[in-house]
Amino acid sequence: MATDTPSSAPPPSAPGTPLSLLLPQILPALVVGVVSGLLYIGISKLSEQLKDVVWDTLPDALGIGGYSSLWMIVVLTSTGVAVGLVVWKVPGHAGPDPASTGLEGTPLAPSVVPGLLVASTLALAGGVSLGPENPIIAANIALLYWLGRKVAPAAPGALWVVLATSATIGALFGTPVAAALVVSEALTHQPAGRGSLWDRLFAPLVAAGAGAMVTSLLSDFTFDLSLPPVTDPGWGDLLAAMVVATAAALFGLVSCYCFPYVHSAFRRLRHPMLMLPLGGLILGLLGVLGGPLTLFKGLEQIKELTSNLGGWSSGDLAKMAAVKVAALLIAASCGFRGGRIFPAVFVGVAFGLLAQALVPEIPPAVAVSSGVLGVLLATTRLGWVSLFTAAVLAPQPSMFALLCIASLPAWLVVTGRPQLQLDESGASQH
Repeated sequence: MATDTPSSAPPPSAPGTPLSLLLPQILPALVVGVVSGLLYIGISKLSEQLKDVVWDTLPDALGIGGYSSLWMIVVLTSTGVAVGLVVWKVPGHAGPDPASTGLEGTPLAPSVVPGLLVASTLALAGGVSLGPENPIIAANIALLYWLGRKVAPAAPGALWVVLATSATIGALFGTPVAAALVVSEALTHQPAGRGSLWDRLFAPLVAAGAGAMVTSLLSDFTFDLSLPPVTDPGWGDLLAAMVVATAAALFGLVSCYCFPYVHSAFRRLRHPMLMLPLGGLILGLLGVLGGPLTLFKGLEQIKELTSNLGGWSSGDLAKMAAVKVAALLIAASCGFRGGRIFPAVFVGVAFGLLAQALVPEIPPAVAVSSGVLGVLLATTRLGWVSLFTAAVLAPQPSMFALLCIASLPAWLVVTGRPQLQLDESGASQH
C-alpha cells in the first residue's frame, strides 16, 4: 500500500517577499491619494467662493461693512440656522456628534457624506471657528472604504481606512510627513504585524504623498509664517521655549476641562434647530468682541497676525487667544461640523505672540512655535503631530532641538489629563 512521504507532501507556502507585497499597493495608494486630495481641494475652493459671496459681495451690494458687528452676528446666526437644517433634515444628519470625533474613526455610510460635506462647507464659509480636517477625513474614509470593498473585496477593510486617512492628512498639511507621524503613532496601539515599520508605512506614505502633491499643484498655501530666523539659539532661547510651551499647554488644558460642561449645556436643548442657531449667535457675539481675525478656521488669519509683529498690544493678543478658545468650544459643542486642530493653531500663535509681547527678548519664531506646540499637545495629545506643526511654522533647523526639548515639560503637564475630545457619552477622553 502506498504511503505519503514528506517528499510527496506539498511544501509549505513561502511568505511573500517585501517587494512582492509592497509593489501591488502602489497603484491603489496613488488613486486614494489623488481622490482624497481632489475632494479636499474641491471643498476648500467651494467654501472660499461661498465665503467671498457672504463676506464681500453680499454686504457690498447691501451697502454695509462686510465685517461690521451687525453683519457678523447675522451671518454666524444664519449659518447656525442653515447647518441646523442640514443636521435635522438631511439623511444621516451630517454624521455623528463632532465633539466625539477625531482624525480616525470607523467608516460612515456613504449616504451620510453629502450632508456632512454640506454642513462642513457652510461652517467654513460662514466664519465658524472649526477646520476642515475631521469632516474631510471622515468623508474620504467613507467613500474610499465603500469603493475599495466593491473593487477589491479581498483586501482588508482597514487598508482603505488607513490609506484614506493618510492621503487626506497629507493633503491638509501639504506634506506626507504629517500622515506618517499620525499613522506611526496609531501603530503603537496595535499589535506588531509582519514586516518592519517602514513596510507598514509604505502604502500610507504613497497615498499621503499623492494627496500632498495634489494640494501643492492646485493650491499655494504654506504653513511657513516667514518669521525672523533664529540662527544661533542659546540657553535663554531654550528656557523661553520650555516656559512658553508649558504655559501654553496649561492654557490649552483650561479649554479641555471646560469642554464637557459647555457640550452638556448645549445638549440640554436637544434639537439642532435650537443648538446650532444659538451657537451661531454666540459665535457672532464673540466675533464682535475678538474681531474678524478670530473667525474662520484660522490658518489664513495666523499669517495676518504674524505679518504685523509688534503691532499688537498684549491686551489685543490676550483677547484674541481667549476669544478663539471660547469660539472653538462653542462651535465644537453646539454641533457645527469641523475639526479642532486648525483653530487650536491660531490659539497657539496668539498665545506665543502674547508671550513675546510681554518679554520682547524672546524671538518671535521661538514664541510662536512653542505656543502652538503647547496648545496642540494639550488639545490633541498627538505628540508627533504637535511637534511637526510647530516646526513647520518656522522651518529652521535650529528650531528642531528647541522644540523637542520644550515638548518634554509640556507633555508632563498634559499627559493623563482630559483632551479636547469627548466620548460618545459626553465625558472627557484622557
